[in-house]
Amino acid sequence: MPMFMDFHDDLPLSPEMIGAITQVTQDGTIDEHGVRQVELFHNADGKVYCLLEAPDADAVRAHHDTVGVSCGDVHQISGVL
Repeated sequence: MPMFMDFHDDLPLSPEMIGAITQVTQDGTIDEHGVRQVELFHNADGKVYCLLEAPDADAVRAHHDTVGVSCGDVHQISGVL
């Protein structure tokens, strides 16, 4: 499955939101768009990177739309070291 990364410049996450995303990630949940959260990188300033497995970039955008989060550029990546 292809992997993608996107960036959110101003998306402060509450501890509850981080906990929910962590659980979905650990469970390996695949949403209705075929997207699976692999990792989430964030800081207290609301800078967030999402690493996702998805069929394509449009599925990544639909994944974000479903949870009401705007999604900027989506970049397909070839791997993670």
